[in-house]
Amino acid sequence: MTWRPERRSVAAWASYDLANTVFALGVAGLYFPEWLIDIEGYRDRDLAFAINAAMIAIIVLAPWLGARSDHEGRRRPYLIAATFVSVTATLFIGGTGPGPSLAFFSLALVGFHIGSLFYDSMLVDVSTEENRGRISGLGVGVGYIGSFIAVIVGRLLIDDFGHAFVFRALAILFLVFAIPAFFFIRERPRAPKTGPPPSVNQTLAQVRRSWREAANHRGVVPFLVGRFFYSDAINTVIGGFLTIFAIEEVGFTRDELEIVLGFGILASVFGGLGGGRLTERIGPRRALHFALYLWMTAWIFGLAAAAADAKPLGVVLVIMGGFALGTTWSADRTYMATITPPDRYAEFYGLYATVGRFATILGPLIWALIVDYAGWGRITAMSALFGFLVVSRVILSRVDDTPREWAAT
Repeated sequence: MTWRPERRSVAAWASYDLANTVFALGVAGLYFPEWLIDIEGYRDRDLAFAINAAMIAIIVLAPWLGARSDHEGRRRPYLIAATFVSVTATLFIGGTGPGPSLAFFSLALVGFHIGSLFYDSMLVDVSTEENRGRISGLGVGVGYIGSFIAVIVGRLLIDDFGHAFVFRALAILFLVFAIPAFFFIRERPRAPKTGPPPSVNQTLAQVRRSWREAANHRGVVPFLVGRFFYSDAINTVIGGFLTIFAIEEVGFTRDELEIVLGFGILASVFGGLGGGRLTERIGPRRALHFALYLWMTAWIFGLAAAAADAKPLGVVLVIMGGFALGTTWSADRTYMATITPPDRYAEFYGLYATVGRFATILGPLIWALIVDYAGWGRITAMSALFGFLVVSRVILSRVDDTPREWAAT
């Protein structure tokens, strides 16, 4: 029987993307780094270490939870639990000193990214082979509305009530927009596997087994390696360092940056919606390559903006990068679904999440080493990340998106 997703499942899934971006832009990307800048003695490495602590936890948890979800044949309970972890931790950010707030931020990142793992793997529950790229792009496009909401909430509340109040407001909005996914996404029927579920003690063995299994399927490992490199650059920048770079190096005021980010978010919406249709028309491989070329061009404008103290070039970086971001995630997760066997979705999406998170360890670490330890400056750090985009494009040339044998099953 052909699986036909319900309309309300699609709407609820897209609503969760909106919830995700409320946190991703509002907390992780903008207001938390902005709050840190005001703390006396802050160094870029403080944010880097907080992100790295979260990503190490995710590297251990994501494959195990993905395999456990495959074993049970269910995704939604894990999505709900991870979301509540992130929301609860976010409520406490900024209400204490910088040390505890960094710890709560790390915990919120763990819940956010684990939830994203299950959200991404549920793409197959709300789409068909024919419309998967379009639905993925719809999620990205609708999701970036959450970024507008986050910026508007910040501008309305931050001057009168402070950052801690804004974090609490964004946490509540994250939960509100996530709730439809808890009740209305209907998952494809999956028979639970026999035997006991994998335990925490089996995590490392499970990771090795998952990588060995991935190596048996054409294109999966090279795609994941390529994803590691472009995720390293992209996630490092949007994870908070773009805010620091734009304010400290390009010279934007905070009000100016929020306005420019508004245009960047609008570009992300068009990038997500247009990227979804582009993915369906030319395939996820070519769409992702197009997005990477956009990123490289945007990066060059950003480096030129910092070197020449030219804010207009910085505007180009944000807007072009916003469009590239929406297109990247539309093509990226559709690409992963194309090359993954149906009975391994959550397990391989666990690897997909793991490489992205491991990249998010390396990126901030490189940034901290270059800026705080070597003293070479943030322009050099951005240049190093540009090199990762080039490497990813070279690796991805080895991966194709032709239909696999299981596409008809």
